Amino acid sequence: MSMAKILNFIDGTYREGKGWFDKRNPCNNEVFAQVAEAGKTEVDAAVAAARRALRGPWGKMTVAERGAILHKVADGITRRFDEFLEAECRDTGKPKSLASHIDIPRGAANFKIFADLVKNVPTESFVLDTPDGAGAVNYALRRPKGVIGVICPWNLPLLLMTWKVGPALACGNTVVVKPSEETPSTAALLGEVMNEAGVPPGVYNVVHGFGPDSAGEFLTSNPDVNAVTFTGETRTGAAIMKAGAGFIRPVSLELGGKNPAIVFADADLDKAIEGTMRSAFANCGQVCLGTERVYVERPVFDEFVARLKTGAEALVIGTPDEPGANMGPLVSREHQAKVLSYYEKAQALGATIVTGGGIPMVPAALAEGAWVEPTIWTGLGDDSPIMREEIFGPCCHISPFDDEEEVIARANDTEYGLACAIWTENSSRANRVAARMETGLVWVNSWFLRDLRTPFGGSKRSGIGREGGVHSLEFYTELSNVCVKL
Repeated sequence: MSMAKILNFIDGTYREGKGWFDKRNPCNNEVFAQVAEAGKTEVDAAVAAARRALRGPWGKMTVAERGAILHKVADGITRRFDEFLEAECRDTGKPKSLASHIDIPRGAANFKIFADLVKNVPTESFVLDTPDGAGAVNYALRRPKGVIGVICPWNLPLLLMTWKVGPALACGNTVVVKPSEETPSTAALLGEVMNEAGVPPGVYNVVHGFGPDSAGEFLTSNPDVNAVTFTGETRTGAAIMKAGAGFIRPVSLELGGKNPAIVFADADLDKAIEGTMRSAFANCGQVCLGTERVYVERPVFDEFVARLKTGAEALVIGTPDEPGANMGPLVSREHQAKVLSYYEKAQALGATIVTGGGIPMVPAALAEGAWVEPTIWTGLGDDSPIMREEIFGPCCHISPFDDEEEVIARANDTEYGLACAIWTENSSRANRVAARMETGLVWVNSWFLRDLRTPFGGSKRSGIGREGGVHSLEFYTELSNVCVKL
Protein backbone atom coordinates (compact mmCIF):
# COMPACT_ATOMS: atom_id res chain seq x y z
CA MET A 1 0.00 0.00 0.00
CA SER A 2 1.40 3.40 -0.96
CA MET A 3 2.15 5.97 1.74
CA ALA A 4 -0.54 8.65 2.28
CA LYS A 5 0.39 12.15 1.10
CA ILE A 6 -0.68 15.36 2.83
CA LEU A 7 -0.37 18.29 0.42
CA ASN A 8 -0.32 22.05 0.60
CA PHE A 9 -3.56 23.76 -0.46
CA ILE A 10 -2.88 26.89 -2.51
CA ASP A 11 -5.30 28.90 -4.64
CA GLY A 12 -7.95 26.19 -4.47
CA THR A 13 -5.73 23.28 -5.52
CA TYR A 14 -3.48 20.76 -3.78
CA ARG A 15 0.25 21.09 -4.45
CA GLU A 16 3.51 19.46 -3.50
CA GLY A 17 6.40 21.48 -2.06
CA LYS A 18 10.16 21.61 -1.92
CA GLY A 19 10.34 18.19 -0.27
CA TRP A 20 8.65 15.81 2.15
CA PHE A 21 8.72 15.09 5.86
CA ASP A 22 7.32 12.14 7.82
CA LYS A 23 4.20 12.24 9.96
CA ARG A 24 4.32 9.71 12.77
CA ASN A 25 1.54 8.14 14.80
CA PRO A 26 1.97 9.23 18.46
CA CYS A 27 0.59 5.88 19.65
CA ASN A 28 3.37 3.76 18.14
CA ASN A 29 5.78 6.20 16.41
CA GLU A 30 5.17 4.59 13.02
CA VAL A 31 5.23 6.78 9.89
CA PHE A 32 1.74 6.83 8.36
CA ALA A 33 2.00 9.77 5.94
CA GLN A 34 4.38 12.05 4.13
CA VAL A 35 3.75 15.78 4.28
CA ALA A 36 4.68 18.21 1.52
CA GLU A 37 6.94 20.90 3.00
CA ALA A 38 6.28 24.33 1.54
CA GLY A 39 9.34 26.28 0.51
CA LYS A 40 9.51 30.02 -0.04
CA THR A 41 8.11 29.56 -3.56
CA GLU A 42 4.96 27.85 -2.27
CA VAL A 43 4.45 30.27 0.62
CA ASP A 44 4.85 33.28 -1.67
CA ALA A 45 2.38 31.70 -4.11
CA ALA A 46 -0.13 31.21 -1.28
CA VAL A 47 0.21 34.83 -0.13
CA ALA A 48 -0.11 36.07 -3.71
CA ALA A 49 -3.24 33.95 -4.21
CA ALA A 50 -4.69 35.35 -0.99
CA ARG A 51 -3.92 38.89 -2.17
CA ARG A 52 -5.65 38.27 -5.53
CA ALA A 53 -8.71 36.81 -3.81
CA LEU A 54 -9.17 40.03 -1.84
CA ARG A 55 -9.69 41.84 -5.14
CA GLY A 56 -11.81 39.05 -6.61
CA PRO A 57 -15.32 37.80 -5.90
CA TRP A 58 -14.65 37.38 -2.16
CA GLY A 59 -13.90 41.07 -1.75
CA LYS A 60 -17.10 42.04 -3.58
CA MET A 61 -19.46 39.82 -1.56
CA THR A 62 -21.86 41.23 1.00
CA VAL A 63 -21.61 40.20 4.63
CA ALA A 64 -24.71 38.05 4.18
CA GLU A 65 -23.27 36.28 1.12
CA ARG A 66 -20.01 35.48 2.91
CA GLY A 67 -21.95 34.31 5.94
CA ALA A 68 -24.04 31.92 3.87
CA ILE A 69 -20.88 30.34 2.45
CA LEU A 70 -19.31 29.99 5.89
CA HIS A 71 -22.45 28.21 7.10
CA LYS A 72 -21.91 25.77 4.21
CA VAL A 73 -18.31 25.27 5.38
CA ALA A 74 -19.53 24.37 8.87
CA ASP A 75 -22.13 22.01 7.41
CA GLY A 76 -19.43 20.44 5.23
CA ILE A 77 -17.27 19.66 8.27
CA THR A 78 -20.28 18.14 10.01
CA ARG A 79 -21.21 16.09 6.95
CA ARG A 80 -17.68 14.68 6.85
CA PHE A 81 -17.44 14.43 10.64
CA ASP A 82 -15.97 10.92 10.68
CA GLU A 83 -13.19 11.87 8.24
CA PHE A 84 -12.19 14.88 10.34
CA LEU A 85 -12.38 12.82 13.53
CA GLU A 86 -10.17 10.09 12.07
CA ALA A 87 -7.62 12.62 10.78
CA GLU A 88 -7.47 14.55 14.05
CA CYS A 89 -7.08 11.46 16.23
CA ARG A 90 -4.49 9.93 13.90
CA ASP A 91 -2.38 13.11 14.12
CA THR A 92 -2.71 13.69 17.87
CA GLY A 93 -3.41 10.27 19.37
CA LYS A 94 -6.20 11.73 21.50
CA PRO A 95 -9.24 9.63 22.40
CA LYS A 96 -12.13 9.78 19.95
CA SER A 97 -14.45 10.42 22.88
CA LEU A 98 -12.68 13.75 23.44
CA ALA A 99 -12.25 14.83 19.82
CA SER A 100 -15.82 13.94 18.89
CA HIS A 101 -17.15 16.03 21.77
CA ILE A 102 -14.85 19.09 21.49
CA ASP A 103 -12.45 19.32 18.55
CA ILE A 104 -14.66 18.61 15.55
CA PRO A 105 -18.07 20.05 16.56
CA ARG A 106 -16.58 23.22 18.02
CA GLY A 107 -14.25 23.53 15.05
CA ALA A 108 -17.28 23.55 12.75
CA ALA A 109 -19.29 25.85 15.01
CA ASN A 110 -16.64 28.58 14.84
CA PHE A 111 -17.63 29.32 11.23
CA LYS A 112 -21.33 29.73 12.01
CA ILE A 113 -20.83 31.71 15.21
CA PHE A 114 -18.60 34.35 13.65
CA ALA A 115 -20.56 34.50 10.38
CA ASP A 116 -23.61 35.45 12.46
CA LEU A 117 -21.74 37.69 14.89
CA VAL A 118 -20.23 39.94 12.24
CA LYS A 119 -23.73 40.87 11.02
CA ASN A 120 -24.74 42.22 14.41
CA VAL A 121 -21.82 44.32 15.66
CA PRO A 122 -22.48 48.06 15.35
CA THR A 123 -19.96 50.81 14.69
CA GLU A 124 -20.13 54.31 16.14
CA SER A 125 -21.50 57.55 14.68
CA PHE A 126 -21.45 61.17 15.83
CA VAL A 127 -23.07 64.40 14.74
CA LEU A 128 -20.59 67.29 14.80
CA ASP A 129 -21.51 70.97 15.05
CA THR A 130 -19.64 73.17 12.57
CA PRO A 131 -19.14 76.96 12.49
CA ASP A 132 -21.49 77.39 9.51
CA GLY A 133 -24.31 75.71 11.42
CA ALA A 134 -24.83 72.97 8.83
CA GLY A 135 -22.94 70.33 10.80
CA ALA A 136 -21.27 67.08 9.83
CA VAL A 137 -21.93 63.40 10.37
CA ASN A 138 -19.18 60.94 11.25
CA TYR A 139 -19.65 57.21 10.95
CA ALA A 140 -17.25 54.28 11.17
CA LEU A 141 -16.83 51.48 8.65
CA ARG A 142 -15.15 48.14 9.19
CA ARG A 143 -13.07 46.81 6.33
CA PRO A 144 -10.97 43.64 6.11
CA LYS A 145 -7.40 43.87 7.29
CA GLY A 146 -6.18 41.89 4.26
CA VAL A 147 -4.08 38.72 4.15
CA ILE A 148 -3.89 37.06 7.57
CA GLY A 149 -1.12 34.63 8.48
CA VAL A 150 -2.60 31.99 10.80
CA ILE A 151 -0.06 29.89 12.69
CA CYS A 152 -1.66 27.07 14.68
CA PRO A 153 -0.64 24.74 17.51
CA TRP A 154 -0.84 20.94 17.64
CA ASN A 155 -2.89 20.37 20.79
CA LEU A 156 -6.36 21.26 19.40
CA PRO A 157 -5.52 21.58 15.70
CA LEU A 158 -8.91 22.06 14.01
CA LEU A 159 -10.58 23.91 16.87
CA LEU A 160 -7.82 26.49 17.38
CA MET A 161 -7.32 26.96 13.63
CA THR A 162 -11.00 27.65 12.89
CA TRP A 163 -11.15 29.86 16.00
CA LYS A 164 -8.95 32.21 13.93
CA VAL A 165 -9.99 31.39 10.36
CA GLY A 166 -13.72 31.69 11.14
CA PRO A 167 -13.68 35.35 12.22
CA ALA A 168 -10.96 36.25 9.71
CA LEU A 169 -13.07 35.04 6.79
CA ALA A 170 -16.31 36.40 8.24
CA CYS A 171 -14.71 39.85 8.22
CA GLY A 172 -13.76 39.48 4.54
CA ASN A 173 -10.06 38.69 4.91
CA THR A 174 -8.17 35.89 3.20
CA VAL A 175 -5.86 33.51 5.06
CA VAL A 176 -2.67 31.53 4.74
CA VAL A 177 -2.67 28.82 7.42
CA LYS A 178 0.52 27.21 8.69
CA PRO A 179 -0.58 24.27 10.86
CA SER A 180 1.86 22.60 13.21
CA GLU A 181 4.10 20.09 11.46
CA GLU A 182 2.83 17.59 14.05
CA THR A 183 -0.84 17.96 13.03
CA PRO A 184 -1.23 18.83 9.32
CA SER A 185 -4.18 16.65 8.35
CA THR A 186 -7.38 18.51 9.24
CA ALA A 187 -6.16 21.87 7.90
CA ALA A 188 -5.41 20.17 4.58
CA LEU A 189 -8.72 18.29 4.55
CA LEU A 190 -10.59 21.54 5.14
CA GLY A 191 -9.47 22.69 1.67
CA GLU A 192 -11.83 20.13 0.12
CA VAL A 193 -14.70 21.45 2.21
CA MET A 194 -13.88 25.04 1.23
CA ASN A 195 -14.09 24.11 -2.47
CA GLU A 196 -17.34 22.19 -1.95
CA ALA A 197 -18.87 25.16 -0.11
CA GLY A 198 -18.04 27.60 -2.91
CA VAL A 199 -15.24 29.51 -1.18
CA PRO A 200 -13.34 31.22 -4.06
CA PRO A 201 -9.77 30.05 -4.77
CA GLY A 202 -7.13 31.86 -2.76
CA VAL A 203 -9.38 32.73 0.18
CA TYR A 204 -8.16 29.76 2.24
CA ASN A 205 -4.61 28.46 1.77
CA VAL A 206 -2.54 25.93 3.75
CA VAL A 207 1.25 25.64 3.77
CA HIS A 208 3.00 22.87 5.70
CA GLY A 209 6.39 22.94 7.31
CA PHE A 210 8.44 24.02 10.28
CA GLY A 211 9.48 27.37 11.79
CA PRO A 212 13.00 28.63 11.09
CA ASP A 213 14.03 28.47 7.41
CA SER A 214 10.72 26.85 6.55
CA ALA A 215 7.06 27.73 6.01
CA GLY A 216 6.67 29.57 9.33
CA GLU A 217 9.57 31.94 8.74
CA PHE A 218 8.67 32.45 5.07
CA LEU A 219 5.12 33.38 6.03
CA THR A 220 6.01 35.81 8.81
CA SER A 221 8.70 37.50 6.70
CA ASN A 222 6.44 38.03 3.66
CA PRO A 223 5.70 41.78 3.32
CA ASP A 224 2.26 41.14 1.78
CA VAL A 225 0.93 39.55 4.98
CA ASN A 226 -1.10 42.21 6.77
CA ALA A 227 -1.42 40.58 10.20
CA VAL A 228 -0.35 37.40 11.98
CA THR A 229 -2.26 35.47 14.62
CA PHE A 230 -0.52 32.73 16.57
CA THR A 231 -1.28 30.29 19.36
CA GLY A 232 1.67 28.42 20.81
CA GLU A 233 4.71 28.71 23.03
CA THR A 234 5.99 32.06 24.26
CA ARG A 235 9.42 31.78 22.64
CA THR A 236 7.90 31.31 19.17
CA GLY A 237 5.49 34.18 19.79
CA ALA A 238 8.43 36.47 20.53
CA ALA A 239 10.08 35.47 17.23
CA ILE A 240 6.84 36.17 15.31
CA MET A 241 6.52 39.56 16.97
CA LYS A 242 10.11 40.40 16.10
CA ALA A 243 9.60 39.31 12.47
CA GLY A 244 6.62 41.64 12.13
CA ALA A 245 8.22 44.67 13.75
CA GLY A 246 9.83 45.91 10.56
CA PHE A 247 6.46 45.86 8.80
CA ILE A 248 4.62 47.54 11.74
CA ARG A 249 2.40 44.47 11.48
CA PRO A 250 -0.27 43.75 14.10
CA VAL A 251 0.00 40.44 15.91
CA SER A 252 -2.39 38.50 18.11
CA LEU A 253 -0.55 36.09 20.38
CA GLU A 254 -2.02 33.48 22.72
CA LEU A 255 1.00 31.96 24.39
CA GLY A 256 2.04 29.71 27.26
CA GLY A 257 0.75 29.48 30.78
CA LYS A 258 1.48 28.12 34.23
CA ASN A 259 -2.10 28.26 35.38
CA PRO A 260 -3.15 28.02 39.05
CA ALA A 261 -6.24 26.53 40.62
CA ILE A 262 -7.24 27.74 44.08
CA VAL A 263 -9.38 25.39 46.18
CA PHE A 264 -10.84 26.94 49.34
CA ALA A 265 -11.97 24.81 52.27
CA ASP A 266 -15.60 25.75 51.61
CA ALA A 267 -15.48 24.44 48.03
CA ASP A 268 -17.74 21.67 46.85
CA LEU A 269 -14.97 19.07 46.65
CA ASP A 270 -16.88 16.87 44.20
CA LYS A 271 -16.95 19.80 41.73
CA ALA A 272 -13.37 20.79 42.48
CA ILE A 273 -12.01 17.27 41.96
CA GLU A 274 -13.97 16.77 38.72
CA GLY A 275 -12.86 20.15 37.36
CA THR A 276 -9.23 19.74 38.38
CA MET A 277 -9.12 16.24 36.91
CA ARG A 278 -10.09 17.72 33.54
CA SER A 279 -7.89 20.80 33.82
CA ALA A 280 -4.79 18.78 34.74
CA PHE A 281 -5.22 15.65 32.62
CA ALA A 282 -7.59 16.31 29.68
CA ASN A 283 -5.90 15.94 26.28
CA CYS A 284 -2.96 14.40 28.16
CA GLY A 285 -2.35 17.79 29.79
CA GLN A 286 -1.67 19.42 26.44
CA VAL A 287 -4.01 22.39 26.93
CA CYS A 288 -2.73 25.96 27.22
CA LEU A 289 -5.48 26.64 29.77
CA GLY A 290 -4.63 23.55 31.82
CA THR A 291 -3.79 23.58 35.51
CA GLU A 292 -0.25 22.74 36.61
CA ARG A 293 -0.29 24.51 40.02
CA VAL A 294 -3.01 23.61 42.52
CA TYR A 295 -3.29 25.48 45.83
CA VAL A 296 -5.58 23.82 48.40
CA GLU A 297 -6.57 25.33 51.75
CA ARG A 298 -4.97 23.28 54.51
CA PRO A 299 -8.11 21.83 56.20
CA VAL A 300 -9.04 19.95 53.01
CA PHE A 301 -5.53 19.45 51.59
CA ASP A 302 -5.05 15.79 52.51
CA GLU A 303 -8.53 14.80 51.31
CA PHE A 304 -8.09 16.67 48.04
CA VAL A 305 -4.72 15.04 47.31
CA ALA A 306 -6.07 11.56 48.09
CA ARG A 307 -9.16 12.02 45.91
CA LEU A 308 -7.22 13.50 42.97
CA LYS A 309 -4.81 10.56 43.23
CA THR A 310 -7.74 8.14 43.03
CA GLY A 311 -9.09 9.97 40.00
CA ALA A 312 -5.74 10.03 38.19
CA GLU A 313 -5.17 6.34 38.78
CA ALA A 314 -8.62 5.57 37.37
CA LEU A 315 -7.81 7.17 34.01
CA VAL A 316 -7.79 4.65 31.16
CA ILE A 317 -4.76 5.09 28.93
CA GLY A 318 -5.16 3.86 25.36
CA THR A 319 -5.38 4.48 21.65
CA PRO A 320 -8.12 6.63 20.06
CA ASP A 321 -10.23 3.57 19.16
CA GLU A 322 -9.83 1.74 22.46
CA PRO A 323 -13.21 1.46 24.22
CA GLY A 324 -13.28 3.46 27.43
CA ALA A 325 -9.90 5.12 26.87
CA ASN A 326 -9.89 8.70 28.16
CA MET A 327 -6.19 9.54 27.95
CA GLY A 328 -3.98 9.11 24.91
CA PRO A 329 -0.27 9.66 24.33
CA LEU A 330 1.54 12.95 24.06
CA VAL A 331 1.79 14.34 20.54
CA SER A 332 5.33 13.10 19.79
CA ARG A 333 8.38 11.33 21.15
CA GLU A 334 10.13 14.71 21.24
CA HIS A 335 7.46 16.16 23.52
CA GLN A 336 7.50 12.97 25.61
CA ALA A 337 11.22 13.51 26.24
CA LYS A 338 10.52 17.08 27.42
CA VAL A 339 7.76 16.03 29.82
CA LEU A 340 9.77 13.09 31.17
CA SER A 341 12.70 15.44 31.81
CA TYR A 342 10.44 17.36 34.23
CA TYR A 343 9.30 14.11 35.82
CA GLU A 344 12.97 13.29 36.46
CA LYS A 345 13.68 16.82 37.68
CA ALA A 346 10.81 16.68 40.18
CA GLN A 347 12.17 13.45 41.62
CA ALA A 348 15.70 14.87 41.81
CA LEU A 349 14.40 17.95 43.64
CA GLY A 350 12.81 15.75 46.28
CA ALA A 351 9.15 16.04 45.31
CA THR A 352 6.71 13.59 46.86
CA ILE A 353 5.38 11.59 43.92
CA VAL A 354 1.73 11.02 44.83
CA THR A 355 1.16 9.00 41.67
CA GLY A 356 2.76 8.46 38.28
CA GLY A 357 6.13 9.91 37.39
CA GLY A 358 7.08 7.65 34.51
CA ILE A 359 5.92 5.71 31.46
CA PRO A 360 2.86 3.46 31.77
CA MET A 361 2.77 -0.19 30.82
CA VAL A 362 1.36 -0.51 27.31
CA PRO A 363 1.14 -3.43 24.84
CA ALA A 364 4.36 -4.23 22.98
CA ALA A 365 2.91 -2.88 19.72
CA LEU A 366 2.64 0.57 21.36
CA ALA A 367 5.98 0.55 23.16
CA GLU A 368 7.50 3.17 20.85
CA GLY A 369 4.59 5.58 21.39
CA ALA A 370 4.76 8.88 23.30
CA TRP A 371 3.11 7.60 26.48
CA VAL A 372 3.49 9.14 29.95
CA GLU A 373 1.71 8.55 33.24
CA PRO A 374 -0.67 11.09 34.77
CA THR A 375 1.41 12.50 37.60
CA ILE A 376 0.77 14.39 40.84
CA TRP A 377 3.43 15.88 43.11
CA THR A 378 3.51 17.60 46.47
CA GLY A 379 6.31 18.97 48.62
CA LEU A 380 8.10 21.44 46.35
CA GLY A 381 8.50 25.17 46.98
CA ASP A 382 7.06 27.91 44.77
CA ASP A 383 10.54 28.70 43.41
CA SER A 384 10.96 25.20 41.95
CA PRO A 385 11.14 24.90 38.13
CA ILE A 386 8.24 22.43 38.46
CA MET A 387 6.20 25.36 39.78
CA ARG A 388 7.53 28.04 37.43
CA GLU A 389 8.03 26.46 33.98
CA GLU A 390 5.30 25.27 31.63
CA ILE A 391 5.50 21.47 31.30
CA PHE A 392 2.45 20.87 29.05
CA GLY A 393 1.87 17.34 30.17
CA PRO A 394 -0.63 15.42 32.36
CA CYS A 395 0.76 16.61 35.67
CA CYS A 396 0.22 19.02 38.52
CA HIS A 397 1.78 20.00 41.84
CA ILE A 398 -0.52 20.48 44.85
CA SER A 399 0.47 22.89 47.64
CA PRO A 400 -1.32 23.79 50.88
CA PHE A 401 -2.18 27.39 51.82
CA ASP A 402 -3.56 29.06 54.95
CA ASP A 403 -5.25 32.33 53.99
CA GLU A 404 -6.66 34.30 51.08
CA GLU A 405 -3.98 36.98 50.85
CA GLU A 406 -1.24 34.37 50.85
CA VAL A 407 -2.72 32.30 48.03
CA ILE A 408 -3.48 35.32 45.83
CA ALA A 409 0.16 36.42 46.07
CA ARG A 410 1.45 32.91 45.38
CA ALA A 411 -0.89 32.30 42.44
CA ASN A 412 0.10 35.60 40.84
CA ASP A 413 3.83 35.02 41.38
CA THR A 414 4.53 33.89 37.81
CA GLU A 415 5.68 35.40 34.53
CA TYR A 416 2.56 33.96 32.88
CA GLY A 417 -1.02 35.19 33.10
CA LEU A 418 -3.36 33.09 31.00
CA ALA A 419 -6.01 31.42 33.17
CA CYS A 420 -7.02 30.59 36.72
CA ALA A 421 -9.69 28.44 38.38
CA ILE A 422 -11.22 29.33 41.76
CA TRP A 423 -13.23 26.80 43.74
CA THR A 424 -15.41 28.16 46.56
CA GLU A 425 -19.08 28.24 47.51
CA ASN A 426 -18.66 31.76 48.98
CA SER A 427 -19.75 34.12 46.20
CA SER A 428 -18.26 37.21 47.85
CA ARG A 429 -14.86 35.51 48.09
CA ALA A 430 -15.14 34.21 44.52
CA ASN A 431 -15.69 37.69 43.08
CA ARG A 432 -13.14 39.31 45.41
CA VAL A 433 -10.37 36.85 44.48
CA ALA A 434 -11.28 36.80 40.78
CA ALA A 435 -10.83 40.57 40.56
CA ARG A 436 -7.28 40.27 41.84
CA MET A 437 -6.06 37.48 39.58
CA GLU A 438 -3.52 38.66 37.01
CA THR A 439 -4.89 36.46 34.23
CA GLY A 440 -6.90 36.93 31.07
CA LEU A 441 -9.46 34.28 32.10
CA VAL A 442 -10.80 33.37 35.51
CA TRP A 443 -13.16 30.44 36.04
CA VAL A 444 -15.20 30.11 39.22
CA ASN A 445 -16.40 26.59 40.05
CA SER A 446 -15.79 25.51 36.45
CA TRP A 447 -13.05 25.08 33.87
CA PHE A 448 -12.98 25.43 30.06
CA LEU A 449 -16.54 26.75 30.02
CA ARG A 450 -16.50 29.18 27.09
CA ASP A 451 -18.99 31.73 25.81
CA LEU A 452 -17.47 32.63 22.42
CA ARG A 453 -18.76 36.20 22.70
CA THR A 454 -16.38 36.91 25.59
CA PRO A 455 -12.72 38.04 25.48
CA PHE A 456 -10.10 35.29 25.34
CA GLY A 457 -6.37 35.84 25.79
CA GLY A 458 -3.53 36.20 28.26
CA SER A 459 -1.56 38.83 30.13
CA LYS A 460 2.15 39.05 30.98
CA ARG A 461 4.10 36.51 28.89
CA SER A 462 0.90 34.65 28.03
CA GLY A 463 0.05 36.86 25.10
CA ILE A 464 -1.05 40.07 23.46
CA GLY A 465 -4.57 40.91 22.37
CA ARG A 466 -7.94 39.26 22.79
CA GLU A 467 -10.05 36.98 20.62
CA GLY A 468 -13.73 36.14 20.86
CA GLY A 469 -16.83 38.16 20.05
CA VAL A 470 -16.24 41.76 19.05
CA HIS A 471 -12.61 41.40 20.13
CA SER A 472 -11.90 39.05 17.19
CA LEU A 473 -13.55 41.51 14.83
CA GLU A 474 -11.36 44.31 16.16
CA PHE A 475 -8.24 42.37 15.24
CA TYR A 476 -9.42 41.17 11.82
CA THR A 477 -10.75 44.53 10.62
CA GLU A 478 -9.55 48.10 10.18
CA LEU A 479 -11.88 50.86 11.32
CA SER A 480 -12.23 53.82 8.97
CA ASN A 481 -14.02 57.01 9.96
CA VAL A 482 -16.11 58.72 7.28
CA CYS A 483 -16.79 62.43 7.89
CA VAL A 484 -19.63 63.87 5.77
CA LYS A 485 -20.02 67.66 5.74
CA LEU A 486 -23.71 68.53 5.62
